[in-house]
This record gives sequence, structure tokens and C-alpha cells, in this order.
Amino acid sequence: MKFAKRMENFGEGVFFRLAAMKQQKISLGAKVIDLSIGAPNIPPPAHVMKVLAEEALKPENYVYAITDTRELLNEVANWYRRRYNVEIDPASEVCSLYGSQEGLSHIALTLIDDGDLTLVPDPCYPIFADGAKLAGSEIFYMPQLREHDYIIQLDKIPSDVAARAKFMVVSYPNNPTTATAPADFYERLIHFAKKNNIIVLHDNAYSELIFDGSKGLSFLSFKGAKDVGVEFNSLSKTYGIAGARVGFCLGNREVVKRFKLLKSNIDYGLFLPIQKAAIAALQSPKEVIDKTRAAYVERIDALIDGLNAAGWHIDKPKATMFVWAPVPKKFDTSEEFVKILLNKANVMMTPGSAFGPSGEGFVRMALVQTADTMKQVAAQIQANIDL
Repeated sequence: MKFAKRMENFGEGVFFRLAAMKQQKISLGAKVIDLSIGAPNIPPPAHVMKVLAEEALKPENYVYAITDTRELLNEVANWYRRRYNVEIDPASEVCSLYGSQEGLSHIALTLIDDGDLTLVPDPCYPIFADGAKLAGSEIFYMPQLREHDYIIQLDKIPSDVAARAKFMVVSYPNNPTTATAPADFYERLIHFAKKNNIIVLHDNAYSELIFDGSKGLSFLSFKGAKDVGVEFNSLSKTYGIAGARVGFCLGNREVVKRFKLLKSNIDYGLFLPIQKAAIAALQSPKEVIDKTRAAYVERIDALIDGLNAAGWHIDKPKATMFVWAPVPKKFDTSEEFVKILLNKANVMMTPGSAFGPSGEGFVRMALVQTADTMKQVAAQIQANIDL
């Protein structure tokens, strides 16, 4: 058998490796607290689950959807107008995704030819680079460094690299660093993209999970953004419907048009009950998101206060549903530290090395357990790990 050479660019996904390590530990009788994968455990609002359940009982909803319903597209446009003061044309500037992961896996196929160059953050969520690699792209990593508050320094990108680049992925609030970007960053980003003729994708999955009282921004709310790119947004973290896989690509109509064309050849549209549930979610009162945000703040306080008391000094995250923590100095690598945490404290985290070259020296914790369980995490680490 002969296989595609592109797969030589990929190893086994980090979360599959971690799951195997966890399962081995469980098979020995351990009870593992898993903070590795960002799978939200806060359920959708009751009215959203009710709509999904009712629509799933209708036989007529089991046909192929083929396209997004006009009702869904209109509601997404209404949501962007209410939330970000951004006008979206439902007919030409938005299409649905099977979650942002699916969109990030496929959109580069519409933008990239073999050998083109894509700019991605470093560290970054792995699919940012992997989606571009699937399209045959070369990757240039844009450092997100602690000394710059994890903001990409666009003026530090070499001019020859910027001139070659065709596509770039940016994401704030940021996974895994939890950083938020100031307004002037987006202005610089748009100027940089126009100057170098680069298409921008801004992943905006965490704009509702900001904990300092400030309001999350949309890339599309800045002048000229639609000229250079698109934004992805997701209902997974905001409304708790992660397993249902609903997200959106919005913005530049030429990018959206080509993405819709690709999707028309590879899928048959979102399951109609999920489209109805997405509409119900987008119509939810503000209190739904406030409650979710408050739950994450409670978890952050329980976890970080406990770990600081244990001697592991970590800053509380500004945003997202993650904690980005430096590996204590006595440990050599993030992967070594993760294995020690699992083997000695029965706690699973993700090594920072999984997020790119600049991720080494950190671990990521997902805030996917209750506040009481977060206290237990800190207690188990304090009792079993010499920090």
C-alpha cells in the first residue's frame, strides 16, 4: 500500500495520546481528574435542549438540510448586530460550520495551494496549523511571548515572510495563553493584511468568556476587516452545545462564497434540529452567558488559589476556559511534568509543547470540572507533588 505523503506532517493527535495515558491509569484503579481537553461540562440552557428534543421528534427533520435555513442566517446576523454592532448580510456573508474545528480543518483548502505560506500563532490551538498543512501549506509561527502579554508583534515578522504569506490565523481571546488583544491590535492587523495582501481568519470562540469586566471584541467591528478576511464564532463555549457542533464563518463575501462552494461538495448541511437549537441559543437572554461566566470565575478562584497555596504560583487567566501555567523550574519539560502529575496526583493536563514551539515550559488546564473538584485538584497536587 502507498499512502499520502501529507500524513508525514502529522503525528498522533495530542488528545488521543493523553486519553491513552489516562485509560491506562484508570485500568489500574485510579480515579483521574481530567483537565486536558476543553470539553465544556456546563449544559445548554433548558429552553435550547427543549427545542432540540422537540425538533428531533419530527420525522420531517430527518431529510438532508443541504443549506443553512434563512431563519438561522437571519438570527446569526441579528446576533452580530446586537452583540458586536456589526452588520452581516445573511445571504452572502455567513455560513455555518460543524463547529470551528471543522471550519479550521477545511477553509485553507479554498485559500491555499501547495507551497503557499500560512502565518499561525505560536503557541496555538493545533488545528490552526494542521488545517493549513492539510492544504499543503508551509507554516511560519508568529511568537506570542509572555513579555508582550502574548500579543503577536506584527512588526517583527520578517518582510520577506510577510510578502510570501497568503493566509494567517489569529485568535483573541487566545487558546492556550488566555490573552486578550487591545483594539489597536486589530487595527494594526488589518493594515498588515492589506499591505501584504494576506487573508485573515480571526477565531473568536471565547469573546463571551472575559473575566475583568471588559467586553469581548469582534475583528469584524473594525474598519476594513471585511476587506481582508473572516471571523469564526462558535456556540460551543458560549451556550454549552459543544457536542452539537455549531459555528459560523462570517465576513468577506468572496471567502464565504468559496467556503460555501467547498462545503456544497463535502456535506449536506447542519441537521435541522440543531439549526433550530442554534436559533434558540442565539435568542437566549444575556443572563445565560452571565451565569456561565460566573461559573468559570468560581472555578478559576478555586483552582488558582489552591495551587498558589501549594507553592505553584500562577496568574489567574484574563479570559477563556483555560489556565496557562508555567512548569515549575525543577521539571525539565512540560510532557515530563504532565506525566508526573498523572502518575503521582491522578490529575491530567496538556503539555504546552502540544501547542507549538513556544508552548514548551507551560501546561494548559481546562476549566471543565466543578469548583469543588478544582479544589480537589489543588489538594492532590499539594499532597503528592514536590513543587
